[in-house]
Amino acid sequence: MAKPLVAVVGRPNVGKSTLFNKLVGRRVAIVEDTPGVTRDRIYCDAEWLNHKFTLIDTGGIEPVKEDVISVQMRRQAQLAIDMADVILFVTDGREGITSADEDVADMLRKSSKPIVLVVNKVDTAKFEDSVYDFYSLGIGTPMAISGEQGLGLGDMLDEIVSHFPKTEHEDDEQAIGIAVVGRPNVGKSSLVNALLGRERTIVSNIPGTTRDAIDTPFEYMGEQYILIDTAGIRRKRAIEDESIERYSVIRSLGAIRRADVALIVVDASQGLSEQDVRLAGYVHEEGKACVLIVNKWDLIEKDTNTMNEFKKKLRSDLAFMEYVPMLFISALNGQRVNKVMEYVRLVYEQSSRRISTGLLNDIVSEAVTITEPPSDNGRRLRIYYATQVSVRPPTFVLFVNDPDIMHFSYKRYLENYLRKSFGLDSTPIRIIVRKREKNTDRLNVPKGRENDGE
Repeated sequence: MAKPLVAVVGRPNVGKSTLFNKLVGRRVAIVEDTPGVTRDRIYCDAEWLNHKFTLIDTGGIEPVKEDVISVQMRRQAQLAIDMADVILFVTDGREGITSADEDVADMLRKSSKPIVLVVNKVDTAKFEDSVYDFYSLGIGTPMAISGEQGLGLGDMLDEIVSHFPKTEHEDDEQAIGIAVVGRPNVGKSSLVNALLGRERTIVSNIPGTTRDAIDTPFEYMGEQYILIDTAGIRRKRAIEDESIERYSVIRSLGAIRRADVALIVVDASQGLSEQDVRLAGYVHEEGKACVLIVNKWDLIEKDTNTMNEFKKKLRSDLAFMEYVPMLFISALNGQRVNKVMEYVRLVYEQSSRRISTGLLNDIVSEAVTITEPPSDNGRRLRIYYATQVSVRPPTFVLFVNDPDIMHFSYKRYLENYLRKSFGLDSTPIRIIVRKREKNTDRLNVPKGRENDGE
């Protein structure tokens, strides 16, 4: 299930960015920079009391101004509001209510979204009485905070997460979501049209033609799917003057989160760009099954080694996701397009695979027997028990005597052994290492090693 989106809105200079940055820097918000992942300053992943969500910063809304920048800022904010599950409306307790606040409140009422009204910059007693004035906006109880000082943020976050959609159990029979993602003008919409066999999206060679994520249900080989065509993702510096597209980026990333499979489309004539690698990193970080679609392959001059050399270069650039299958196509003339859904079915099946606990422990025990676990200062790592805790991606927990002894190289060895043993060569998998709980059974171990690591 996609993480809820929280849009931070308000007129200029009320402290939205200060509040946003405070949340990013505090323990209430967990933000990690992962190699290969783009973290635009306008959004971050956050967590509060086990509720994970995405926080979206917006430019200041000036409803009455009609200059180009102000109009564009309003469009940005409106996009964020339309996308959001909860709206965080920030006002200024020192300045009090302004006509711009009232105009923003009118704008938010039309959204019919849950609104959390906060009065910022209330960091001394003399500003506390001003909070009551904000009841007149008529959009709920105002909450006093100080983004700069970090005051009142816990109550604010409690209120925000109380409005999140309730998590529902996933229906095993629901349609499989396929997000088609990539930079502008790589042929995403052409691929969508080729898969559907009809002109469902506008195809243009103007980058950014597709602004929103568009869902289209369809059936293939008796299975139900939803194809999600997304806006192209550009490098940040390429969209600074077209900031409306920055929200199309968020929409595309949101599409990845709610999809089961991502088709990462790249342009064969341009090769793999830095932005392609970062986008692939985001898909990898989200644990989504994916296929790398190398489009416009018909434009490449070829010899007998061209495809192998191209694959070798791609594998090198995408070393963090060696598992991703690659398909070379031409969406325009239909070359190998019929293979796309076969690959989708393959990676989805692998990412959904469950392994019985008994068989999993047998295989882990076998791997340990073949290659001895590492040791540190004479104390050897011992793996007591393994279990699979979830799918999409397959996630395994290993209970050990000391997680700190688990070297990354041995963890990679175990990952590769599981992939080979269970046919998981085309899906991301996750291995979580935890200290053994009391009364946890141990794996069968070779005689003579019973006391290793104790």
